[in-house]
Parts: sequence; structure tokens; C-alpha cells
Amino acid sequence: MGELKNWKNGACGYKFIASFSGGKDSVLALYKAMKVGEAIGLIVMLEEEGKRSRSHGLPPELIEAQAKSIGLQVYTAAASWTDYEKVFIGLLEKAKSHGAEVLVTGDLDMPAYGCWHDKVTEQVGLKLGMPLWEMNHREAVEEFINLGFVTIIVTVNLSLGMREDDLGRTLTLEYVKELEARGIDPCGEGGEFHTTVIDGPIFKHPIPVRKCAIVKDGDYAFLPLKLDED
Repeated sequence: MGELKNWKNGACGYKFIASFSGGKDSVLALYKAMKVGEAIGLIVMLEEEGKRSRSHGLPPELIEAQAKSIGLQVYTAAASWTDYEKVFIGLLEKAKSHGAEVLVTGDLDMPAYGCWHDKVTEQVGLKLGMPLWEMNHREAVEEFINLGFVTIIVTVNLSLGMREDDLGRTLTLEYVKELEARGIDPCGEGGEFHTTVIDGPIFKHPIPVRKCAIVKDGDYAFLPLKLDED
């Protein structure tokens, strides 16, 4: 019954707030939504201590640099998993008071019913827009790359076919083919990897980043990025 939902075109003609991780899916969704609606800002959730983003572990100053280059303000708050929903709803309510009518997210494979974002937007009285919903994963990545976006692999799950030497690589069409040949979803939808976008058509200028020492934690390896302000 997914055809009853209009999530794919949810932002069309509306002012919206976009859930933003700094990675490729949220950036592509933002790009598509900005073509048909008006962005008023980005929602970014931080871990409890406020030093990293909850989704991709980015420092707040890097997220701010992305937002500044895109030309949007950031609606941000720190939360534990326990109070995550309450804090997120608070940010949605704030955005709504500033004119937002829709929440845009970068989800591809969300089920038509039982969607968390659908539930929280309903509570606040916002619509939901998911421009990438039900897109073919390969087509989504190819569109992202062909549009001229530049993104770096910053997190890998070593138990899902990714390797430490994947960290720091830029997503290209050739690299996508290599990932698929290794049995890895080109969107990383199984949690294989995360990315950070540093340039593209909605950025006024590239984001200067410095790659730090790789950190390993169990099955995961991370490439911390710092804003290079020199």
C-alpha cells in the first residue's frame, strides 16, 4: 500500500527542515528537495556530550561549515538514546514555529507503515518528504556522483566486507563498481559504511578538511575529520 504515501514528493511547494547527517543520502535528499521546495534549515542531533553528531560522528564545527557553505542554519541539540525522540520533536516544533511545513529525510528503504519519522512529524503537525524513497540504490549513488558531489568514506564496518583502507576514499563510479564486486551495497544501506560530503552543486565552496588518525572500535574503523581552518 506504499502508493498511498506521497513521501517522495512531500517537499514539493513547501518550506522544509531537513534531517542532516553530513553524508551522501541526506545531502542528495536535500538537493532534490531544494529543487521543488524552500529549505529553512538542517536538523542535526548530537551525542550526549555534544562533541559529535549522533549519526556520523562529525564534530559540530564541520557540520556548521557544511551548513554555512550550503547557506542554511542548523537546528541542533544533544540527546541520549533515551530522550532522543523528545529532543528531536522539540527541534521539529522550533522549526515549525519558524515556518517549516515538512521534514525531509534521506531514507531509501523506509517501510510504508510503521515509519518513525512519519510518527514524529504527525505529532508535530508536519508533513514528511523523502525524495530518495524507494530509489534503486545504484541509481541513487550514480545520480549523486554525476551531479558533482564529492564525498569521503569516514566509517566502515569491517565485518561487512569493508576494509580499513577504504577509509578516506572518495566515492566515484569506479569505486562503486568495486564495492558491488565485493558484495557491498553501493549506498551502504546495510551499515557497511558512512560518508561525509565536502563539495557539490549546493555548496558555495568546498569544505576544507584534515584527515586524522584512524580509530578502531570492535568491528568498526573510523576516519575522524577536522575542519582545516589554516
